[in-house]
Amino acid sequence: MHVALVYNQKKEDHLQPATDVHGELAIASLEALQGSAHPATFSSSHAPLSGSTPANDLYAEWDSVETIHAVRDALAELHQVSMIEANEDAFERLRTERPQIVFNIAEGLYGISREAQMPAIFEMLRIPYSGSDPLTLAICLDKSRAKEILAHYGVQTPGFMVVNTPEEMTACNPSFPAMVKPLHEGSSKGIFNSSVVNDAAGLRRELERVLFHYKQPALVEEFLPGREFTVAMLGNGPHLNVLPIVEIKFDSLPDGVNKIYSYEAKWIWDTAAAPLEIFQCPADLTDSLRVEIETLCRKAYTVLRCRDWSRIDVRLDANGRPHIIELNPLPGILPKPEDNSCFPKAARAAGLSYNRLMQSVIAFAAERHGVGARTGRN
Repeated sequence: MHVALVYNQKKEDHLQPATDVHGELAIASLEALQGSAHPATFSSSHAPLSGSTPANDLYAEWDSVETIHAVRDALAELHQVSMIEANEDAFERLRTERPQIVFNIAEGLYGISREAQMPAIFEMLRIPYSGSDPLTLAICLDKSRAKEILAHYGVQTPGFMVVNTPEEMTACNPSFPAMVKPLHEGSSKGIFNSSVVNDAAGLRRELERVLFHYKQPALVEEFLPGREFTVAMLGNGPHLNVLPIVEIKFDSLPDGVNKIYSYEAKWIWDTAAAPLEIFQCPADLTDSLRVEIETLCRKAYTVLRCRDWSRIDVRLDANGRPHIIELNPLPGILPKPEDNSCFPKAARAAGLSYNRLMQSVIAFAAERHGVGARTGRN
């Protein structure tokens, strides 16, 4: 098949000070920078944002050139591949080249519809593509809308509220501890060690950070104290596979930090040069808990109409019951084992190489659309 790989390439200044899409400095908490320089001596005390050096997480969701080339090379083993960057020229490239199918890993940048923008173009041009449709991508990026749908269908998810404006902060009175997150972000953007709050002062600080620096509503979510897992889903309908479950091992983090998979944990403390032993795959689970998590994730995947693949984050409550934290229908796929990327890690545990994983995704999409050769499916 002729496959177009549509992507966003991460900027080289990913962790450097930069202006955000509003022309202002993209601010991370001071803790992120302290953790980058001194993870072993990290303090959980909270310094004010004012006067801190900004760290840019603007491009955290985009892929590195290494990842993009790894996906290209995997697809090229079976298909003719063309490369199309998801910028303002992408529409004309797609309209002119007319690939048989698109392998979509484009995250977008602007607005809450950013992950849905390229798939909407594919649909307008009637070009088949991998992954979920624009509606599912938009809903999953809006954490509250996704949680509302899950709750409606009886899928366990932590309790939450949304703070849209500074005026609404005074009415926000959650039980503590609580988590404060940007409503429309992924890849741990905007989730720092300080995002777990234990009192009204901490809540106000984090609400201000999200509202003023990320320019979007804040999700205030019940903090679940139990173990955390991430679950890779691959396929559709009767061919939907739950890959081996990955557990996030928080005891590998620096002393004194909160037990969450924060931006610091994902992008600063855990590096390819010095990877943390932060994941266990397959997770050490009883048969009953494994089945409960798999059943929950299958239902969430189906309810939100995910297609071909998705990664689902799960956390246990105080009674050991699993809850859906969020779904990522455009999962991270860093190629090297030392990159600690969860979806490829789960695939390797299932006996799928990185190349075979990419080939399986496009094969599931091609089968769903009824185009091309149906090779490469798991």
